[in-house]
Amino acid sequence: MPGPNNRRQKMEKPKDAVKTIKKIFSYLAESKWLLFLVVFFVIISASAQVAGTYFLKPLINDYIIPLIGKNNPDLFGFIRLLVLMGLVYVFGAVSTFLYNRLMLRVSTKTLFKIRMDLFSHLQKLPIRYFDTHAHGDLMSLFTNDTDTIRDMFSQSFVQIVSSFITVTGVFFVMLFLSPLLTMVVVVMVVVMVFVTKALGKRSGNFFIKQQRSVGTLNGYIEEMIEGQKVVKVFCHEDKAKEEFGVLNEDLFHDARGANTFAGMLMPLMNNLSYLNYAATAMVGGVFAVFYGLDIGTLASFLQYTRSFSQPITQISNQFNSIVLALAGAERIFAVMEESPESDEGYVTLVNVKDDASGNIVECGGHSGMWAWKHPHHDHSLTYTRLTGAVEFADVTFGYNPDKTVLYDIDLFAKPGQKIALVGSTGAGKTTITNLLNRFYDVPDGKIRYDGININKIKKSALRHSLSMVLQDTHLFTGTIADNIRYGRLNASDEEVIAAAKLANADTFISHLPKGYDTMLVSDGSNLSQGQRQLLAIARAAVANPPVLVLDEATSSIDTRTEALIEKGMNSLMQGRTVFVIAHRLSTVRNSDSIVVLEQGRIIEQGNHDELMKLKGHYFELYTGMFELT
Repeated sequence: MPGPNNRRQKMEKPKDAVKTIKKIFSYLAESKWLLFLVVFFVIISASAQVAGTYFLKPLINDYIIPLIGKNNPDLFGFIRLLVLMGLVYVFGAVSTFLYNRLMLRVSTKTLFKIRMDLFSHLQKLPIRYFDTHAHGDLMSLFTNDTDTIRDMFSQSFVQIVSSFITVTGVFFVMLFLSPLLTMVVVVMVVVMVFVTKALGKRSGNFFIKQQRSVGTLNGYIEEMIEGQKVVKVFCHEDKAKEEFGVLNEDLFHDARGANTFAGMLMPLMNNLSYLNYAATAMVGGVFAVFYGLDIGTLASFLQYTRSFSQPITQISNQFNSIVLALAGAERIFAVMEESPESDEGYVTLVNVKDDASGNIVECGGHSGMWAWKHPHHDHSLTYTRLTGAVEFADVTFGYNPDKTVLYDIDLFAKPGQKIALVGSTGAGKTTITNLLNRFYDVPDGKIRYDGININKIKKSALRHSLSMVLQDTHLFTGTIADNIRYGRLNASDEEVIAAAKLANADTFISHLPKGYDTMLVSDGSNLSQGQRQLLAIARAAVANPPVLVLDEATSSIDTRTEALIEKGMNSLMQGRTVFVIAHRLSTVRNSDSIVVLEQGRIIEQGNHDELMKLKGHYFELYTGMFELT
């Protein structure tokens, strides 16, 4: 995440506003019939406003002026015209209510679809993307950016359509009433448009900056909240406040610039509108005195003058909201256009059983036996039993092309073997497990799983055959049973309990007031770190995979708890290929093979006794002559 000192950078405008608008309308197209009704009712509402104002001319010319001074005036026609005028306005008000209700439905439905597509696409992105993007920025897509789009849909869209129709209708009626007065109004409107463009451009630039500042600030807040224990234990509160102040100052600066120009726009446009009205009234008064312009026409025209400038003011007010929404939408669509995790694998994992001849045959139900289903170019199929044999052959890898972190890695794990990866921090231990899961693909070398190049295996099938227990345990909001069942969603309650017993988590779970139905919140903050780690181990156990990866799985468990789960872990590892990453060397001495890594290279490999006899790096680590760092 960018820090406060390098956050300030050149902010770009929407790179392709037309493309973004087209994308937005592609979502709106799914509600095209509702949009048609919205536009229909907007036309009726705007037309009612235009028509209602025109009634002033006959009311004044045909009724009010002729009836002045009469003792017993006939008001029937006057009242009838007033009723008709009232019905027109009522009809317009009903239409306004209907299009607002319909547009609310369109906007919520469209945002629902955008959020679903965004979240679904995030699930398809590779781990590399999440490793290189601040989580706060991604969260901001679902909050701030979608809120700006919602405002555009529910307010800006209908106001712009309504204003456009109103301006068009009013312009033609004004031309009909007085072409000369219309020219006066047009001149003032040109001035208003020029001012709107100048201020709107400045305000729009700041609104784009503001939106990005909000994302950066949210990311920092999320990071500080998640790391509150670290902040407090190292007395980092003052420094955190200082850094937050810098980011908040950036947001303040951007928000002030955006809202200053946006705030200037409305009063300035209103004052120009009043000037327009005053100029039109003066010129109209001259026409009435010297050129015979009737009072009804002048009164009606003056009302149209307000109706003509007000929609332009509304459009100018919505301009900033549209720029902000387009900036947010562009950020969202940019993520949705990110290339999903590529998967060219075609080997799948299927349930199998042995037929009468001892051959592997595919079966529909859950048999407890799995095999790799391998289609070939001649349309034939072969089945390879899933055993968990893993081989790394001449694997070289770097997260970035200019920085290699693994060099010529060769190792082989037979089915059921326990392989320990030992080495200093940054030696490449976790990278090896990331490659095994195909979180990253290797550019050089081969990784084979049961003799099959893992690039040929579909990632979903590959990961279904693996299970991991990570050092940083992540639990989800839900019950303890739900979190264990996350390893295999169709696991029965009995299987969940059996997995918990295997990990020795059943004892502490049973002592909780609601047992397995205990709700976990905030990443399991109502449990101890050791208890959370036990649940992660139980989650891996219920998945029942042939290959297990333990990345510092017991790092958060005290020595007594570790001793309690050792038997369960041995049962869990029985018959499985296990990769263990551990700094506590006492936990790996019974491994079938210990791989010692240093700066991305394997420097020693063998079992505990063999490596101790070598009296090399492992010997120094184990005897305390050299510490892992």
